Amino acid sequence: MACSFAAAAATVSSAPTHAARALAAAPQSVSVARSATARPLRLAASRSARAIRLVARAGGVDDLPLVGNKAPDFQAEAVFDQEFINVKLSDYIGKKYVILFFYPLDFTFVCPTEITAFSDRYEEFEKLNTEILGVSIDSVFSHLAWVQTDRKSGGLGDLKYPLISDVTKSISKSFGVLIPDQGIALRGLFIIDKEGVIQHSTINNLAIGRSVDETMRTLQALQYVQENPDEVCPAGWKPGERSMKPDPKGSKEYFAAI
Repeated sequence: MACSFAAAAATVSSAPTHAARALAAAPQSVSVARSATARPLRLAASRSARAIRLVARAGGVDDLPLVGNKAPDFQAEAVFDQEFINVKLSDYIGKKYVILFFYPLDFTFVCPTEITAFSDRYEEFEKLNTEILGVSIDSVFSHLAWVQTDRKSGGLGDLKYPLISDVTKSISKSFGVLIPDQGIALRGLFIIDKEGVIQHSTINNLAIGRSVDETMRTLQALQYVQENPDEVCPAGWKPGERSMKPDPKGSKEYFAAI
């Protein structure tokens, strides 16, 4: 940034005086090409006795990407245990981690394989103090009919977590997964920590199903680094495996051991 301001100063000194005064009066015009909604992540670094801890924090709730920001709050109707309930995302703050995933439509093909896979593994997520929430743009009546349809007929059967109705499409839009010209959501998945901050996101195109195993692994890695803030998890890390110290000396200990 210092270099860019120096270059701007050089340009000003060679331009007519009135132009120089205009630039000096409005230095922010040097960076007009940078969009307010596309600012890069700022890395907040704090040095401990053993390592440097890097935590990505986006500049504000309207900045992209969503990772590092507070999750957009919402309140909506959902189907759970064959009843209509209300779900408010912020109710989980301070209490649980949340796996929030979007899928395109009820009564489709890839979607039930994902929805039932998460339900079948629900107890494992529960042990990690994590709630699962599924979202589509369908009505609660469509959700209810799908839950009441047997799995062998392409239905869901009873689920162990709520299916949220986003008929206004506002939730899908706020999480950046809405396809405007089709009015449905991409396969977006977000891991939200107990402070309400999005720590992970993946977005698949419509034809590509997601992995419950990888979601579980990522959640475990997130919880590990939050409990051990001077450590980081290398590629493919799983609980019980060696982590890494994010500093020159500590990282060499990891590489020497693998």
